[in-house]
Amino acid sequence: MDTLLDPQIHRYLIGSLFTLAGILHFVRPEFFMKIMPEYLPWHKPLVFISGFFEMAGGIGLMISLLQTYAAWGLIFLLIAVFPANIEMFLKNYRKNGFTPFTWALLFRLPLQFGLIWWVYWAGIL
Repeated sequence: MDTLLDPQIHRYLIGSLFTLAGILHFVRPEFFMKIMPEYLPWHKPLVFISGFFEMAGGIGLMISLLQTYAAWGLIFLLIAVFPANIEMFLKNYRKNGFTPFTWALLFRLPLQFGLIWWVYWAGIL
């Protein structure tokens, strides 16, 4: 099998990315708190909870016995945090208008669905 298409390699790549992102929730919680939708309560605890589940999902994706459960968990997490991605774009747009960073945040929104597919392909299929 072509190494680039080996789901196991992708599980380790995605798992590492999610684990690192989860760690960042604890190292830089203020960054994630800024993008929390205003209607959600308890911003800091939610940042830590989402960071924990990103780390757990990332690690679980790299363990064959847990990979399917971890993949589903990460998919649900990606769907759950999608409003925060929208909020990040809207806050930046309202503050700065269309800057290169705002455009990047806008183009990032549909990429979330690509990330969901990537996790599904590597961890479930």
